[in-house]
Amino acid sequence: MKIGIGLPNQVRDVDPTVLPAWAARAERAGFSTLGTVGRIAYPGVMDTVTLAAAAGATSTIGLISNVMLATVWPGQLLAKELAGIDGVSGGRLTVGLGIGGRPDDFVAEAHPPKGLGKRFDRDLEAYRSFWTGQPVGGGDNPGVPAGTREVPMLFGGMAPASFARMAKWGVGYVAGSIPPEWVAGHFDQARAAWKDAGREGDPRLVAIAYFSLHDIDKGRANIHDYYSVNGDFADQVAAGLSGGADAVRATKAAFAELGATDLIFNPGTADLDEIERLAEIVL
Repeated sequence: MKIGIGLPNQVRDVDPTVLPAWAARAERAGFSTLGTVGRIAYPGVMDTVTLAAAAGATSTIGLISNVMLATVWPGQLLAKELAGIDGVSGGRLTVGLGIGGRPDDFVAEAHPPKGLGKRFDRDLEAYRSFWTGQPVGGGDNPGVPAGTREVPMLFGGMAPASFARMAKWGVGYVAGSIPPEWVAGHFDQARAAWKDAGREGDPRLVAIAYFSLHDIDKGRANIHDYYSVNGDFADQVAAGLSGGADAVRATKAAFAELGATDLIFNPGTADLDEIERLAEIVL
């Protein structure tokens, strides 16, 4: 199981200058992947900007969104941004996608929080067309340079349609910020959908878990604040934060037991020293 670390772009009022430094230190520490979590209606830094900054500050570490609220963007615009990030990084991006659902995140005109499944399916077709160099905007020009690849996609969500999209379009599934015992069933559904679709091999199964090592209370408070719009779910996610070394080790062991291919520990604070603290425990 590969071990990654999230960037603190979701921490309220994060200093954006921390993000490139965090990315570079995480790469030096030996983590496999840098992850992002992001919303529109929250005082953090957007996934696309964070991933672009991380791409420029690093050279080998993988990049992933877990998950990006794809339906808040017009499909072709997001496809171009993702292609650019992947190109700048030298092909290190895997984009985790979900449909979203918090009404306040849908700020783009003509992109309301309704009809999301149908919109997402149309956008997935648009991504592929865009990334394969088809003309855009009614003219003759493609939107990406020659040689652009199709960005690998992971899919989050719990509805049957989420697993069907993963099996059709994706390279795997990314679970939500929930305890391992809840993730187990979702991983089983992902494996089943993959097999039913006739896909070869096995899907990539990505787990994410929040952690805090120095100031556990602050980490829990930050995570609760981020998810507070979700009511009781905020309590569950904050309570599930892996606080302290023993809890982090237990989380790692639990997800390894489930057969996760990747585990990304998302930070509860923007304390740069958390990178090395975590590395000493899990790498």
